[in-house]
Amino acid sequence: MAKALIVVPTYNERENVEEIAGRLLVTLADADILFVDDNSPDGTGDLLDQMSAREPRIQVMHRAGKQGLGTAYIAGFRWGLARAYEYFFEFDADGSHDPKYLPHMLALAEGGADAVVGSRNVPGGGTMNWGIGRKLLSRGGSFYARTILGIDVHDVTAGFICWRRRVLEALDLDRIDSNGYSFQIEMKYRAIQQGFKVVETPIVFVDRRVGQSKMNRAIVAEALLKVWSLRFRR
Repeated sequence: MAKALIVVPTYNERENVEEIAGRLLVTLADADILFVDDNSPDGTGDLLDQMSAREPRIQVMHRAGKQGLGTAYIAGFRWGLARAYEYFFEFDADGSHDPKYLPHMLALAEGGADAVVGSRNVPGGGTMNWGIGRKLLSRGGSFYARTILGIDVHDVTAGFICWRRRVLEALDLDRIDSNGYSFQIEMKYRAIQQGFKVVETPIVFVDRRVGQSKMNRAIVAEALLKVWSLRFRR
C-alpha cells in the first residue's frame, strides 16, 4: 500500500477529474487517491467508477448527497485511518491546486512537520486569475482568524494541506463540525492547540478554469462566526 492518501472531494467536477487524477498519479508515485463524491448530478461519480476500474490507485467513496467539504474530508480521513496510510493530503478537484507541490510538502512532513500548509500568503506564494475583491476576502479572512485565535499561520483558510497520521488520530474528528473555510480554520487551530507543528510552504493558487465555484456567502458567514466559537470554547 502507498504511504500517502490524497483525498479529493467532488461535486459536479466531471470535466476536471480525469486530468487531475492523471497528474496526481504521475507526480506522487507513492500515493493513492480517494475521491469522495456527493452524488454529483453531472455524472462525476459514474466517471470516477470507470477510472477506478482501470487504475487500482484510484478509490471512490459515494455519499448520498451534498454534505459539504468538511464532512467529505473527515469521511476520507476515516477511510484512510482504517488502512495503513501515514500521510493525508487535502486536495481540490477544480484545478486550483498544482500537484507539482506534493513531493515537497510530503518531504517536509517526513522531515518532522505534523502538518504542511500550501500557503498563498508567505513569500513566494500567491494567486492567479483572482480579482481584487477575492484577494481581499482571502487575506482579510486569514488575518481576522489568526488574530482572534492567536495562531501563527498566515493562510489559515488554505485547503491544500498534508497531515501526518498522528495528528488526525489525536484530533477528535467527531468534534469537527465545520464546513468550507471554517473547517480549514478549525482543523489548523485544533492541531496547534494540541502542540503539533504546523509549517507553511509557498504555493501559487490558480482560480478554476472549468465549472463553478462552491464558495458563497453562507460559507463566509460560517467562518466568521466559527472563529469566535473556537476562541470562547478554548
